[in-house]
Amino acid sequence: MRQDVQIDTPDGTAEATLHLPEGDGPWPGVIVFPDAGGPRETFRDMADRLAETGFAVLLPDVYHRAGNWEPFDMATAFSDPDERARLFGLMGELTNERIIADAGAYADFLLARPEVVGPGVGTTGYCMGGRMSLLAATALGGKVAAAASFHGGRLAVEDDPDSPHLAADGIEATVYVAGAADDSSFTADQAQLLDNALTMADVAHTVEFYPAHHGFAVPDNSTHDVDAENRHWEALATLYSTLPRG
Repeated sequence: MRQDVQIDTPDGTAEATLHLPEGDGPWPGVIVFPDAGGPRETFRDMADRLAETGFAVLLPDVYHRAGNWEPFDMATAFSDPDERARLFGLMGELTNERIIADAGAYADFLLARPEVVGPGVGTTGYCMGGRMSLLAATALGGKVAAAASFHGGRLAVEDDPDSPHLAADGIEATVYVAGAADDSSFTADQAQLLDNALTMADVAHTVEFYPAHHGFAVPDNSTHDVDAENRHWEALATLYSTLPRG
């Protein structure tokens, strides 16, 4: 079941969809951070699928500051120069501070819902959203109990003061990261840097790579990989089995 909802954030109102299972609940809450293409039908379908397994799932408009922005067609979002410029312009406005402020509002919204059991939520993100998922975990303490990133980029970048790995000591969540093969935005060296930071911070975590390309888990991406997508669902089920139940 889908509901259109609105969330008050420090920078205005964010539109979102809330996806609920059948029944009375309450259920663990999960925030889904979409990829650079933003929330769209593919992600609403993914949120539905996750909800059907027993979670209250929130899919927010991460570009809400842009107002009524025109949705992207992922077939042309990167190949068309104008669309690519528009996409990167929206992405560039998402500073760490804005991402964290929004994530706090999303988590508070879920935890205040009668359908949701607390005290912490799960997060998951894809590509750009994978970085957002980890940033939320670094800043929200116990409000994030489990955090996942799938083909996320720039999770651990040396000499970048905004790199999420530098704030690993703020994470109280269990973390799962699945990188993509041959992905310049998350290399083997960066994975090792992230793994080291999480280990030093005593964060329970898994960092691994799937034999699939960037975008593997999202059905409307040209690099979608069915086997990798299914593996990602299995990983999420395992990760979220630790979330509190009503």
